[in-house]
Amino acid sequence: MKTLTISDVTLTFGGLNALTEVDMRFEQGLITSIIGPNGAGKTSLLNCISGFYHPSKGEIHYGDRPLTNASPHQVAKLGIARAFQNLELFRGMTVLDNLLLARHHKLNYSFLHALVHFGKASRVEAENRKVVEQVIDFMELEPYRKRNVGSLSYGIQKRVEVARALTMEPEVLLLDEPMAGMNIEEKEDMVRFIMDIQKERQTTIILVEHDLGVVMDISDNIYVLDFGELIGYGKPSEVAQNPKVIEAYIGKG
Repeated sequence: MKTLTISDVTLTFGGLNALTEVDMRFEQGLITSIIGPNGAGKTSLLNCISGFYHPSKGEIHYGDRPLTNASPHQVAKLGIARAFQNLELFRGMTVLDNLLLARHHKLNYSFLHALVHFGKASRVEAENRKVVEQVIDFMELEPYRKRNVGSLSYGIQKRVEVARALTMEPEVLLLDEPMAGMNIEEKEDMVRFIMDIQKERQTTIILVEHDLGVVMDISDNIYVLDFGELIGYGKPSEVAQNPKVIEAYIGKG
């Protein structure tokens, strides 16, 4: 089993710690949520995992592969993909083109093959197109495939953002507030997609989310951060009864 481990990670900006000696373990195939008040360090932790930040101290490993100083590109090649809180889509391009573009790292053919568009280039593009079409079907985006992303509702754009990450065929999927700004119906749809991704694709999911009802319903395990420090961990029922969590997070809500 491939486990993502975070060991004694500290992240410092200008003398202030965004994360302090954080230890976490994400088991393969489970949904693990990270919760905490605004400014608790949740997105900073995802940035460390995905290679956008490098810890000031500590180590990150995926299986036996070190991620501590890896670039975002290297992290992606190891099978870790991310859907962002702030949409990272090309609003002037169609849904289909956004998803195809996300597969660019899989286009491993030479300039000559690309120039004449035969043989390997043709096969690789067909394979990539097949993956994208499967994701469009899985995420129920068929009605929107030829529409520019900027013309879609916010809820559908968030779904496209998750689909973009899925086209990379990740083993680990990082979801940074995928339900932020959604109405109840859109949240219910996203919850269903997240659970389907876990069950049907056996994907390890690391979820940052403010909706405690959703977190408690779908998480196998939950970590709680407050001011960059880990103050709680356990099953949803255990976290809900943790006095430190109630004081630092639930009590503030």
